[in-house]
Amino acid sequence: MTADPHPALELSGITAGYERRAPVLRDVSLTVYGSEAVGLLGPSGCGKSTLAKVAALLHRPYAGTVRLDGEPARGWRHRAPRAQRTAVGVVFQQPRLAADPRLTLAALIAEPLRATGRGREATERVRELAGAVGLGGDLLDRRPHEVSDGQLQRACVARALVLRPRVLVCDEMTAMLDASTT
Repeated sequence: MTADPHPALELSGITAGYERRAPVLRDVSLTVYGSEAVGLLGPSGCGKSTLAKVAALLHRPYAGTVRLDGEPARGWRHRAPRAQRTAVGVVFQQPRLAADPRLTLAALIAEPLRATGRGREATERVRELAGAVGLGGDLLDRRPHEVSDGQLQRACVARALVLRPRVLVCDEMTAMLDASTT
């Protein structure tokens, strides 16, 4: 097997935050290849979540470059090209804030497929991922307020994987899971 010539994700010289005068991150660089798992450790407020949002193209940095599969990011949030947006799956640390309360768990997991015009794949892919994350079929018909935080977080993990992303960005993804599930 040949080594991948380009990192799956490359962050170079990232400076980012929410007020230009006081950035949360200054000149941060990180390179992740497709077969790697990288963890960031640090105290609360040090910028881990901000860096995760930058990596997922959800937050534009003040300075620096984000590359996915060797290509520079060409937009942020909904303005990023679809190929770049779908190359990154994201699991946020607070599933209740990340889930639309009107959707069933099945619809929540399938949402990215429908948003990208691939809704035909939804039923089979949702069933496959629900089983992989330990969600029984009866839970898929429930809405977020009808399940535990751990069950909702598992649905959010399945949603992040539904498009088969090249990079999975997880922001404290196991914080809401019980010890046996983690």
